[in-house]
Amino acid sequence: MAETDSVDAAVADPAETVFRDEDGYVSKEFVGLVETALEADDREATLELAGDLHEADLGDLIETLHPEDQANLVRLLGDAFDFAVLTELDDSVRARLLEEMPAGNVAEGISELDSDDAVYILEDLPQEDQEAILQELKQSDRLQLRRALDYPEESAGRRMQSDFVAVPPFWTVGQTIDYLRESDALPDDFYQIYVIDPGFRLMGTVALDKLLRTKRNEPVSGIMGETVHAIKATEDQEEVATTFERYNLISAAVVDDSDRLVGVLTVDDIVDVIQAEAEEDIFALAGVGGDAEISDSIVETVRGRFVWLLVNLGTAVLASMVIGLFDATIQQMVALAVLMPIVASMGGNAGTQTMTVAVRALATRDLGSFNTVRIILRETAVGLINGVLFAVLMGLIAAFWFHNEQIGGLIAAAMIINMLAAGMAGILIPLALDKLDIDPAVASSVFVTTVTDVVGFFAFLGLAAWWFVLP
Repeated sequence: MAETDSVDAAVADPAETVFRDEDGYVSKEFVGLVETALEADDREATLELAGDLHEADLGDLIETLHPEDQANLVRLLGDAFDFAVLTELDDSVRARLLEEMPAGNVAEGISELDSDDAVYILEDLPQEDQEAILQELKQSDRLQLRRALDYPEESAGRRMQSDFVAVPPFWTVGQTIDYLRESDALPDDFYQIYVIDPGFRLMGTVALDKLLRTKRNEPVSGIMGETVHAIKATEDQEEVATTFERYNLISAAVVDDSDRLVGVLTVDDIVDVIQAEAEEDIFALAGVGGDAEISDSIVETVRGRFVWLLVNLGTAVLASMVIGLFDATIQQMVALAVLMPIVASMGGNAGTQTMTVAVRALATRDLGSFNTVRIILRETAVGLINGVLFAVLMGLIAAFWFHNEQIGGLIAAAMIINMLAAGMAGILIPLALDKLDIDPAVASSVFVTTVTDVVGFFAFLGLAAWWFVLP
């Protein structure tokens, strides 16, 4: 009883229940109050604390809590829980919460959402769970969601809203405005009205501002504009995001293979896509796995990283084999063992810089046949110039370090060779993988690292074996 009283007292004073701290994170004090309310199974206090939170804020709160508390929070919120919160959660957290909910409750919750949010929640569930939830929906909603789920993963059809405003071309502006005022079956937010023929094929669009500025007796066909950048439902979401970014779109029509209007994409959905694709590329570059999340379990995290670590082990063995070819030279000149990691490390860092720029440019379509040669020459020149600059710097350091000018010259020559190779590998490997329809973000880092390690060790030790000058 004392715990409940303390929660009530804190709720009564908003100053003690600040949601976010100065750094923008959910405050420890707020989390502590929620945990106290959950431990006391106090629904009233839980509703006071979390019932009115924005879906994004409630999502952050849920991810902050222990898994058991996450389910308890949803249970205590009851009807006040907005299922849109599920779209803000990591996949693993969302899946865990959905497992705790009866199919009927999930169906009731997603029926209140926009179709794109409902599809986002359903698409990662096992097939049998999807069917159980879909069967609980009314037929019109069920058919709408099934049609969206039939489109390929990460396609425009999966991300689109199936609710939109479409009118025939012979309607007047007045008829259209009256329809917008009187109809209850409109999407919550929309920016354009689509003009369609009897076969539901897209004819054009009318912006809301233009509609409201036109006299009532004007036919819609007289003010409609040409459809700009209609999106195919099967188009990859990354391509769609590039189109939105390039042309500064707020919304875009989605059409099927027969050019029939089937949905609409809005910029808020595309922002999520851009963020997801950027995270996927970053994780892939590090060999973490494109779908890795901070909430993943130990087993899931190990599974996602083991494969690429195994590949890296293979490339490390290859580099070690190169070193083994020159073991006699290393035994006679200890300085080589001290200095050779520097050559490989500098090449690896230079290659990663070039590779990161190249992979990003390929993803944003800034690198193509129109400028490939120029970019290759630029990165080669950058690698050569940096190689010369660091060769001079490292050559002087090595000469003073080991009191041997020839050691300085040796590492300087190897540095130039490896930095040049790093610049070329960093641009050529992503380009080659892209031509082979292999995601450069996934595979580039392993190949670039292998090239810089092998070339660095072979150049440094090979030159030493050929030069072979003892102090």
